[in-house]
Amino acid sequence: METPASKTKVSPPPQQEPDLKKPKMSTTTSDDEDAATMTPGGDTTTKKQRYKRRKIAIFFAYCGVGYQGMQKNPGAKTIEGDLEEALFHAGAVPEQDRGIPKRYDWARSARTDKGVSAVGQVVSGRFYIDPPGLVERLHSNLSPQFRIFGYKRVTGSFNAKKFCDRRRYVYLIPVFALDPCSHRDRESVLASLRSGSELIKCLECSERGRKVAGAVGKRSFELADNSSNDKDASVKSEIKEEVGVLLDNGLEDIRNSETVNETKIFQNDGSGSKSVMPESVISSNSEDANVNPESKDEIIVSVENGDDEKTKSKEEMVKGSSFCYGEKEKERFNRILGYYVGSHNFHNFTTRTKAEDPSARRYIVSFEAKTTVNVEGIEFVKCEVVGQSFMLHQIRKMIGVAVAIMRNCAPESLIQTALQKDVNINVPTAPEVGLYLDECFFTSYNQKWKDSHEEISMKDYEEEAEDFKMKHIYSHIATTEHKEGSVALWLHSLNHRNYPDLRVSNTVDNNNSEDNNNGKESTGFENTAPCTSL
Repeated sequence: METPASKTKVSPPPQQEPDLKKPKMSTTTSDDEDAATMTPGGDTTTKKQRYKRRKIAIFFAYCGVGYQGMQKNPGAKTIEGDLEEALFHAGAVPEQDRGIPKRYDWARSARTDKGVSAVGQVVSGRFYIDPPGLVERLHSNLSPQFRIFGYKRVTGSFNAKKFCDRRRYVYLIPVFALDPCSHRDRESVLASLRSGSELIKCLECSERGRKVAGAVGKRSFELADNSSNDKDASVKSEIKEEVGVLLDNGLEDIRNSETVNETKIFQNDGSGSKSVMPESVISSNSEDANVNPESKDEIIVSVENGDDEKTKSKEEMVKGSSFCYGEKEKERFNRILGYYVGSHNFHNFTTRTKAEDPSARRYIVSFEAKTTVNVEGIEFVKCEVVGQSFMLHQIRKMIGVAVAIMRNCAPESLIQTALQKDVNINVPTAPEVGLYLDECFFTSYNQKWKDSHEEISMKDYEEEAEDFKMKHIYSHIATTEHKEGSVALWLHSLNHRNYPDLRVSNTVDNNNSEDNNNGKESTGFENTAPCTSL
């Protein structure tokens, strides 16, 4: 029997330290640490520093001249196309994701049309924001038309398009565009000949939208006042030639010019009911059509008499000193813009969208024009519109109709008619140069994540944004108007020949109710008489 002492003690084998588990390298890179490795020779090498992608919102501005809009379009120069390339060259997007924005959750808060600028545009995505200096690297790869204000970290589910509650756009319209007597259409000038209040032919713009040689940016009377006798003679001969062309080549247009007779036809059908139908009657201006050579000379003489009081008064009015955006004009213009506020069907204010399409219904929060700004000698009215979202050309068409009403080319009831689902009309589109995206709002997101994330707004970049707006966007709008006269040329097209639907009045039912209440006949048309004096 073995005793305990006779037992041999067996010692356990020595324990070895377990190897450290190597961390897994994610496809989006690990934390910002240097990884050291050993080479066969025993030397230590340092791998390239790797970073994580971060979900961020980028705030930036741009001047839209020369670009075919915001959205990327193959074969076209777009804002998104240039910005995506700048992000790649700045190291924010890897090589394998270049040109494939879905891979880094790209989203934009608003789309701008061709030539439209922006001050408060926002895009979101997953980008490499390290090492520091992303904004500077982006600027080095973008043209001076861009200005990157900065970026802010957002939640992983943030989407600049879906999380944007409202968008605010601003349209700068020159004050002279609201003057019914400024840049009249060709038919109005021809129809005013030999009348008590003749309209002066606009030498700044041609009759068909082309510039007049030798008179670009200058008015005939201003040239006559500031020139010598020789120059006076040349100006008079130019005016004489213009009047001759108006009288010789425009007589047929005068005969065929359309004048809306505000009439209403009542027919008794035996049951006592009335059927109402507005009728547009084409009448010829026989008095103006039968202009003879003697009357032509009389008109030329009246222009040549520079000392004539009538000519002087015309000169003063042509210079635009009689019209200003006063309280009366402001009240009327804001009343017109107020018709757009609310939820309406805007199928007549866009293209390729039918009335039955649910996307045609949009909600306008506010539309105001209460302030003016003076840029390079031109006074502009600042029209601010806030809405949930907008369709293609919607704001420009809304401005176009409002300007046509201010110039007495259409009744105010036209807006209410155009917003009806069962009405299809063609409305004018204002030039794109005066429109820009002012700011995008993320109210719901900011309220939900206010305790853990930064506020998504332009508050931190207000001064820089204002500086860019004045130096690049406002100056571009004023310079374009000085050189090309885009708004002035567009005003000449606001007539019933180009837009016959401007005559459309409100519904017949409203007219019938007014007839029953007032006991008077209604024409179905509001006062659209043209300006009768300069």
